[in-house]
Amino acid sequence: MTNKNKEELRNPFRPGAGHMPPYLAGREHESEEFAKLLQQDTVLENLVLTGLRGLGKTVLLETFKPAAIEAGWYWAGTDLSESTSISEENLAIRLLTDLSVVTSSITVIYANAKRQAGFPRGTDEPAPTTIIKLNYPMLRAIYDDAPGLIADKLKTVLEFVWPHIKEVGKRGIVFAYDEAQNLADHSQNNQFPLSLLLDVFQSIQRKNICYMLALTGLPTLFPKLVEARTYAERMFHVVFLNPLTEKETIQAIEKPLADFPLAPSSESLKMFYRKTLGYPYFIQYLCREAFDIWVQDHNDGKAASVIPIKEIMRKLDSDFFAGRWARATDRQRDLLGVISRLQNCDTEFSVQDVVAHNANKALDKPFSSSHVNQMLASLSDAGLVYKNRHGKYSLAVPLLADFIKRQSDQVPTVNGKQMNFWEE
Repeated sequence: MTNKNKEELRNPFRPGAGHMPPYLAGREHESEEFAKLLQQDTVLENLVLTGLRGLGKTVLLETFKPAAIEAGWYWAGTDLSESTSISEENLAIRLLTDLSVVTSSITVIYANAKRQAGFPRGTDEPAPTTIIKLNYPMLRAIYDDAPGLIADKLKTVLEFVWPHIKEVGKRGIVFAYDEAQNLADHSQNNQFPLSLLLDVFQSIQRKNICYMLALTGLPTLFPKLVEARTYAERMFHVVFLNPLTEKETIQAIEKPLADFPLAPSSESLKMFYRKTLGYPYFIQYLCREAFDIWVQDHNDGKAASVIPIKEIMRKLDSDFFAGRWARATDRQRDLLGVISRLQNCDTEFSVQDVVAHNANKALDKPFSSSHVNQMLASLSDAGLVYKNRHGKYSLAVPLLADFIKRQSDQVPTVNGKQMNFWEE
C-alpha cells in the first residue's frame, strides 16, 4: 500500500442523506432490473424502488441516471416535497418545470400560415417562419391554452413535446422522483395529485409515448399507489431494496481503504456487519467514526487505539434515533419495547404477535388487541411503524429494535465490548 501523509489521510466515508458512498457495494441486481425497463419500446412497466431509510435508495437512483442517458433517454425529476402534493396544480407545475429542463435546448421551426403584409405572392417564395424553444414559458403557454381539466392540459403538453423528443433521437424521458411517498390525494379538499399523476402517465403510455416513471420511497409508497388507482399494480415493477450481504458490507468497507496504509481485521469486519446488518448508512456512519479515531492516533505517531464501539453506538443513537424516539409517548415506547423483543421484530409482525408476547411477559399494564391496533395506527402516523400488508406491520426505522434494547437494562447487549478495528 502506498504511504499517505497527514494531508492525504482524509476520511473517505460519507454518512448522510443521499451522499454517494466512496464505493457502491452490491446493487447489481437492481441495476439490471432498471436496465431491462430502459429497453422497452412501449412503456408497459414503470419503476418503484422502495425500502426503509438508510438503504441507499436516493444514491441508487442517482446511479440510474447515467445508465438511462447512455441508453438514449432524457432524465428529468427531483425530490417530491409535501408542497408538490398540496394540489393538482402544484403537481402540474412540478412536471412542467422538470420537463422544461430537458426540452429547453430543443428548437422548433414553424412555417407561418399568413404572409407578411405587402409581401408579393410568388410560387417559389418560402413562407416566413417562427423559431421557438421548448422552454418553460412555452410549455406553460401551451398548458394554459389547452382546454379541459388539469389532466387534459398536461396530456396536451406531453403529447406536443413527444415528436420533438423523437426528432432529436431520444428513446424517451424518465421522470424520476425521490421521496415519492409524500404524494397523496386529499379528498377533503377535492385535490387528487397522486391520482392525476397515475392517470396522465397511464393515458400517455397507452398512446405509445415513451415517458417512464421512476419513483423511490418508503414501503408505504406502493400501497398508496394501488389505493389511489387499482391499475397501478399493473403499471409498476416494484424493486424492494434489501440490506447488503456480509460480503457486500465487507466490500463497502475495504474498497475505499485500498490506498490507505491500513486494513481492517476480518474480526472487525464481521463485527461491523453485526452492528449495521448491512444498512449502507450505518456502515458509512460507523466507519467514519472509526477512521477519525485511527487518523488522530496516526497523526500523533501512536499505534492504532482500541475503537470504543460502545461510544460510537451511543453517538449513533443520539444522531439518528433520538429524534425519532422523541416522537413516541411513554405508553407508545412501552409498546415498542414489547415489539423489539419479538423474534420477528426486524421483519414483520401482527397485532396477535404483540398481544401474545405481552401476555406471556405478564406486564404491569398489558395491552389489549384493540389498544395495540389503535397505538400502531398512531405510531404509523409518527413514522415509527408502517402497515405493509393486511394485518402485518414492520418497524419503519432500520435497527430501531436494537436501539430500543439498548435503552433498557433488562436486555443484555454486546455493545460494551471494545474491539480493535484497524490493523496497520
